[in-house]
Amino acid sequence: MDARPAESGPAEPVGRGAGSEPAGPAARAAGRAAPEDAEPVGRGAGSEPAGPAAEAAGRAAPEDAEPLGRGAGSEPAVAGTFPTGPVDLVPPPLPPARPSTEPATRLVAGPLFAPDPSPALPGVGDGRRTGVAALAPRYQVGVALALAVVAVAVCVHLGMVFLHVAPSNTVSKKHAKVIDEWVYPEFEQNWKLFAPNPLQQNIAVQVRAQVRTADGERRTTGWQDLSAQDGRALEGNPLPSHTQQNELRRAWDFFLATHDADNRATGERGLLAESYLRRIAVLRLDRAGAVGPGGTVEMVQLRSRTTNVPPPDWSEEKVSLKPMHRVLAWWTVSADEAEGVTG
Repeated sequence: MDARPAESGPAEPVGRGAGSEPAGPAARAAGRAAPEDAEPVGRGAGSEPAGPAAEAAGRAAPEDAEPLGRGAGSEPAVAGTFPTGPVDLVPPPLPPARPSTEPATRLVAGPLFAPDPSPALPGVGDGRRTGVAALAPRYQVGVALALAVVAVAVCVHLGMVFLHVAPSNTVSKKHAKVIDEWVYPEFEQNWKLFAPNPLQQNIAVQVRAQVRTADGERRTTGWQDLSAQDGRALEGNPLPSHTQQNELRRAWDFFLATHDADNRATGERGLLAESYLRRIAVLRLDRAGAVGPGGTVEMVQLRSRTTNVPPPDWSEEKVSLKPMHRVLAWWTVSADEAEGVTG
């Protein structure tokens, strides 16, 4: 196929295919009016001129060649528009892949959710023993025995207190002595705070003593109000001890419950009540400094001062506000009771 000059023969304009309609007068006039220095189609400002190969390819194009993007029977191109038919574009080949220096990543099938990275509790799930199980066998035996002793002691104590406060029955009558020895005087129970007979009196326990001074002289101290001492210790104390609140009061109640109106003991518990009250009195005297340096307590005497609580103004109840005293006999203090109470 040879190339012919553009002026020989009726050459088909660019963009015309076989069977297409001839271009209109405006298109032909636009083609004749193109100046010689006009940029060819596909050339932008600042682009390099086409090479010899491109120019040869343009001259060698046959007259009946279909323009790019035009098919048989398509409409002629109009200046300023884009072809609407299918465009057969071939993408450029991809550059060859360069060898990578990164290590290859292997995809391994695994669980959908990753495990929790938080550390597990020590001894849980790791096979290690904790607590008593971590001790040596001989220590485990010791701990087991200690727990058993504590459990038995708690059960025995609860049983004794229950039999003490429960109504009289066959078991409490048969083992009354054992129950009393366990309960009195520390764990005695009473219901004087509640109805029908709540306590309506103020009882103050007082004590005085006969002491032998360091130079061998005997003297009698004045009355010491032990209840007032407990009251002062309770004032302003948000957490008073059980001793400050109940020791003296419970000891006096124990004495009244085991003695008659003439202060005679009604049984063995009466002697226990006397010993308990006497020891408290000796300790309180020593704490108050009534014995003196180098002195020794030989005898003590206690008394109670009872006054009725005045009724409220709206009450019609009439009670005597005169104090009543109950004076006990002098008690000899044994060496065991006076031990550690010397000045």
